[in-house]
Amino acid sequence: MPLLEPKPEALRPAPTGGAAPDRVPPERAGGTPEPLRGDLIALLGADKVLHTVSDLVRYASDASPYRFVPQVVVLAEDVDDISAVFSYAHGKGRHVVLRAAGTSLNGQAQGEDILVDVRRHWRGVEVLDGGARARIRPGTTVARANAALARHGRVLGPDPASAVACTLGGVVANNASGMTAGTTRNSYRTLASVTLVLPSGTLVDTGEPDADDRLAHAEPELCAQLLRIRSTIEADAELVARIRAKYTLKNTNGYRLDAFLDGTTPTEILRGLAVGSEGTLAFVAETVFDTLPLERFPVTALLFFPTLRAAAAAVPGFNGAGARAVELMDGNTLRASVRVAGVPADWAQLPKETTALLVEFRESDEEAAAARLAAAEGLLAGLELVAPVASVTNAFTRDPAVIGGYWKARKAFVTAVGGSRPSGTTLITEDFAVPPDRLADACTALLELQDRHGFDAAVAGHAAHGNLHFLLAFDAARPDDVARYAAFMDAFCTLVTDRFDGALKAEHATGRNIAPFLEREWGPRATELMWRIKRTLDPHGILAPRILLDRDPKAHLRGLKTIPTVEAVADPCIECGFCEPTCPSEDLTTTPRQRIVLRREMLRQPPASRVTDALLDAYGYDAVDTCAGDSTCKLACPVGIDTGALMKDFRHRRHSPREERAAALAARHFGRVERAARLAVAAAGRLDDRLLERVTDAARRAVRPDLVPRWLPQLPGAAARELPATEQTAATAVYYPACVNRIFGGPAGDPGPSLPETVVELARRAGTPVWIPPDVTGTCCATIWHSKGYDRGNVVMANRIVEAAWGWTAGGRLPLVVDASSCTLGIAREVVPYLTPAHRALHAELTVVDSVVWAARELLPRLEVRRHTGSAVLHPTCSMQHLGDEAELRQVAEACAAEVVVPDDAGCCAFAGDRGMLHRELTESATALEAAEVAAREFDAYLSANRMCEVGMDHALGTPRYRSVLTELERATRPEDGPDGD
Repeated sequence: MPLLEPKPEALRPAPTGGAAPDRVPPERAGGTPEPLRGDLIALLGADKVLHTVSDLVRYASDASPYRFVPQVVVLAEDVDDISAVFSYAHGKGRHVVLRAAGTSLNGQAQGEDILVDVRRHWRGVEVLDGGARARIRPGTTVARANAALARHGRVLGPDPASAVACTLGGVVANNASGMTAGTTRNSYRTLASVTLVLPSGTLVDTGEPDADDRLAHAEPELCAQLLRIRSTIEADAELVARIRAKYTLKNTNGYRLDAFLDGTTPTEILRGLAVGSEGTLAFVAETVFDTLPLERFPVTALLFFPTLRAAAAAVPGFNGAGARAVELMDGNTLRASVRVAGVPADWAQLPKETTALLVEFRESDEEAAAARLAAAEGLLAGLELVAPVASVTNAFTRDPAVIGGYWKARKAFVTAVGGSRPSGTTLITEDFAVPPDRLADACTALLELQDRHGFDAAVAGHAAHGNLHFLLAFDAARPDDVARYAAFMDAFCTLVTDRFDGALKAEHATGRNIAPFLEREWGPRATELMWRIKRTLDPHGILAPRILLDRDPKAHLRGLKTIPTVEAVADPCIECGFCEPTCPSEDLTTTPRQRIVLRREMLRQPPASRVTDALLDAYGYDAVDTCAGDSTCKLACPVGIDTGALMKDFRHRRHSPREERAAALAARHFGRVERAARLAVAAAGRLDDRLLERVTDAARRAVRPDLVPRWLPQLPGAAARELPATEQTAATAVYYPACVNRIFGGPAGDPGPSLPETVVELARRAGTPVWIPPDVTGTCCATIWHSKGYDRGNVVMANRIVEAAWGWTAGGRLPLVVDASSCTLGIAREVVPYLTPAHRALHAELTVVDSVVWAARELLPRLEVRRHTGSAVLHPTCSMQHLGDEAELRQVAEACAAEVVVPDDAGCCAFAGDRGMLHRELTESATALEAAEVAAREFDAYLSANRMCEVGMDHALGTPRYRSVLTELERATRPEDGPDGD
């Protein structure tokens, strides 16, 4: 069938009637100006300098309400690159902002000059001392680091809600804490040492025994100045008392002045100052954390109270009992959370005054957890509880699924509330802290203040620590809305500092929004010391200007971003970045967030915009073509935004009517297409791989890459012409061999049975025979058309497969077992929107089961495992993530192997049917980290659950190794007298 042709005009958005005030001006359409572009390319190399307007726009947004378009983006690979950029900025009078995950909520990851990406090439975890410590590079996410530590029963202290996306560099730079860290387990308290690149280029590893001697030799004046500041602080008893008092609360506003009281040498002071410095003093090149015991046994309750004050009044009792977390969610938060999968729908009808506390105790063993469960119920006596959703008796639970659901709702606070904001509005997220015993008063005062200024905000937070978060939505394109917001912020800062003597920033760091109010909290003496610290470490002011220190009283109103309304599937996006670590193209082109950011910029532009033209020219490849369409972004997004679906729609928009007709014709005659494809694979198997690569490469150059797949040496040979013979009469299930397994065979050189033969034999061996319908040839799960955006072909095949499956299964009486996870997902879910009402009714009668799930549930209990392999590595497919089948994949593998490993960096392989052959660079980028982890050791078996995903991983490793987990199960349960029996 024809593949999509690039038609940029098909994706041009309709005019919105005017240009946004924060649009990229037309003179920026050419990207990075000279001589900046040429200078940096000469200094670093062309591959490290991103300079098109598309590059600059996609880095212009983070999770904050601010938006600044950089002049250039640098992909730094090592500390030499960082030093070179710092030196260049110093010599040319330029400024540098460092950006890792871009999950910061106050514009810390945005700059107006040179922006340096320190995520892409800065990932890695080294577990030290049996897990007691961990050396972590700054581009590593908290979740990834904790995955490595979990094997040792350890965990990091900071646990921000954005742990799946935020990186350790940002965690340190913002002194992030989270639900349980408080003031004792946060970055400042658990960071053992840090390696810094100072603005001068000097490298400082504070963990080295001779670190102070080295620093004194390289930077004698800096050392002297740090010790002078320390003496100044120590000589002022009132200031010392003020500093100590301020840090009894969670406080990330300004520089950590207690670093001068806790450290005695320059490098000790630097270690403390780096925490919460927001990239304004140095680059955090590496961290070493002291870790904490992983308490694996939680005891948790979600308790509902009639009012916010009643909930706040209950917090001290839980704190006193040793609760690890006490999280507060107000009525607006609870009602907005219904957008999160799994949250009860009736939360939407909760009274606005209802407030919930998520209370959790954590224990290190089963016995302690059981005792805690028994004792926890006693804490509820006398509390004013309501039961809008479930009974409050036996409120505490140890059920992992229930607990996971509670935390999913809590961690989705920002995105869930933000996703329900009015379309076109900007979201502000703020957090502050007050003494915990004044939490109820602070909550009441905050809600009154919001109401007075016309905001109906949501409030949530870490109630155990007096730390609250709130969200406000307003239209940054309307001056009156901005003025209303400005008035609220001024009143809010006065309320927190004057009435409660609280911290204006508890854990999100100062940022652009609070920088103008820094002195209001700290007073002139302490604030001037902070300016002095900045001048000491960064005398030329090259790092992150205006992010932490800013004397402009209206600085927080500068750079507020508008949020144009985009396609409905993506419009709720608040640009939080949770989706990015799951995206196969994150290190190649764009991420889901960036795809939406670029789309919004097109809508900011006026008609006939040069900027839009330039963005559209790049968008086809950067956004549409290199999207794997796996929709794992939907799983990562707390409100389920499916950017993959949007890209498939864009592919559809680029099709001409002729192309759509041709795709539908291919669907109607798919039997011929399937037979031709199998014959072509068989013929290719008799030719040299290098010849086939040269031929297909030439064809791609002559036509275009998206029209001609490239031959890969790892492609398997052709499948057998005939499927195994089966009987219908005694069948317990209908077996549907996916078209990919009817076209391609198993791994090259594998003498074992094919996958269809394997499934049939396993079923026979277990006494649960299956039947393969004789007319499966010419049918398909429709994913071929769905993934490429061919709606007409998709409709044809979707309805055909459902009608056929309904007949095969006797109207749904038998399950339909599918032997490729992507095809299971296609038939079970993805075909539904394309069905006629009649076929949708038929589909509702079907039971579609993945073959691995079927094997785990139906076959394993009836099979005798006769032999085990030593070790097996698993590649869970993205389709299995959508289906929730990963546990069954592991279950089957564990029945066959003594050791089963799922790589920490496992993710979507991006092969996506044939996309790995159309854009092999996508699969190579997507699998690079996982492949490196797998290649670091030898395994006895390499297993997955989808043939083309197995090919993708084979391509990543450079050799055919991966096969279906079911083939391993067949070998493990083969009778002694069977082939290869031993």
